[in-house]
Order: sequence, then structure tokens, then C-alpha cells
Amino acid sequence: MIDIQTKMAERALELLCLPDDKPCYLLDIGCGTGLSGDYLTDEGHFWVGIDISPAMLDAALDREAQGDLLLGDMGQGIPFKPGSFDGCISISAVQWLCNANKKSDVPAKRLYCFFTSLYSVLVRGARAVLQLYPENSEQLELITTQAIKAGFTGGVVVDYPNSAKAKKFYLCLFSGPSTFLPKGLNEVKDEEVARQSTFMNKRVPYRTARSGVVRNSGAMRKSREWVLEKKERRRRQGKEVRPDTQYTGRKRKPYF
Repeated sequence: MIDIQTKMAERALELLCLPDDKPCYLLDIGCGTGLSGDYLTDEGHFWVGIDISPAMLDAALDREAQGDLLLGDMGQGIPFKPGSFDGCISISAVQWLCNANKKSDVPAKRLYCFFTSLYSVLVRGARAVLQLYPENSEQLELITTQAIKAGFTGGVVVDYPNSAKAKKFYLCLFSGPSTFLPKGLNEVKDEEVARQSTFMNKRVPYRTARSGVVRNSGAMRKSREWVLEKKERRRRQGKEVRPDTQYTGRKRKPYF
């Protein structure tokens, strides 16, 4: 489960298209125990997490999550000053706003309140990437309609649309002029499918030693494999990337 959460956080961060080598201030909605936030920290960003569950936030504190944590209901709005964040991610949380747990809960109103406040707290031109599990097409339409009504542009990116296990929905929202919508991933690797359906009943430490190994791929930082993976991520973001050659990732000799 930890690996699945980390992979979705990695994909959400990729879809944000943040500047390279520049730390950003991000919002994690439905942060839970801080697993997604740990990935943001590892990538050099600062973050604030908001969640409705005190137990989840207590677990995040026990895990010594590096971000700031806030107890709150996203359906009642995001309580931050306008223009506070450079971007926002959310993993498996927004679809819960479609449920009416009380008679006073109106899903459309709660979604609109959430999206209008989210639009306000983002820097103009920033993105929000919300991974979600809609129950049906009507629920997905309800969510996207309220987001557009609140002022966002963008749309839904679907990864692995032909896979029953690996299929993922990402609502990519732009708080500014409409720009290109990233393409969804289509090729499903065998290990990707296995990762989606493999669960372990033992505790596994999330944080690994800083040995220079990239947690998700196993490639050494600055190695050829690491460089190729980074370039491929940038291509999926629609950015201009130099072609791969025999010299890609090769160590240069020092010059004097």
C-alpha cells in the first residue's frame, strides 16, 4: 500500500509540471498519515497537509512527517490566505465529498465550496492534481462541473485506461489560462500491475537510508538509468527534452 501511495504521489507531482531544481510550497489535501508528503519532502519541496481524521494526523506525527499538519474538512473550504501555494496534490480523497454523511450535506455545495477556496489559495497559473476513484461517470461529471464552475480549467487524465487494476484518474486543474492537458500513460508494465495488487501483512520501514538509490526505480542518482527516467518524465509532461544519445548520463572528466 505504501508503494502504491508513493507511485500516485510521484505521478501527481509529475503532472504539476513544477520548475526543476526549485523548491515549491505545496498543499496536500487528504494527507492522511503523510505518505504523499514524504515523497514531496524527498523531492525537495515544502508542504502543508490537511485531513479530516485526527487519528490519521496523529499517525503522521508519530511518523515524524516533515510537513505542517492541519485538522479540517475540505468540504468546508481551505482556510489559507489567497495565493499561498505553488501547487496542490490530493490522493484518493476528493471523491468522498460526493457522499452525504449528514442531512445537511449537499455534495454539489460542498464540492463548490472546496474548489472555490482551492482556487483562491493557489498562485495564479498554478496547478492542482487530484487523484480520485469516482464510482461512476455521473460522479466524475459532478466533480469536474463544480471545479469548472469555481473558475478552474483543465480536465481528467486517465492512466492505463484499458487496465482493470492499474487504471487511475487524475483531475488536472489550472488556476489560470488554459494550457495543454498532459497525456495519460498507456503502457502497463508487468511490475506495475503486480504493484497494484500486492499487499503485505508486515511492517516495512518507509524511509530508507540515504544511500543514493532512488526508492521507486532502484537506479542510482546521476546514473544513466536515472537520467533517462527523468528525461522520460519530462517528455510525458510535454516539455522539450534533448534526444537520447550514447553520451547521455556519461560522467564527464573534470576540466582545469
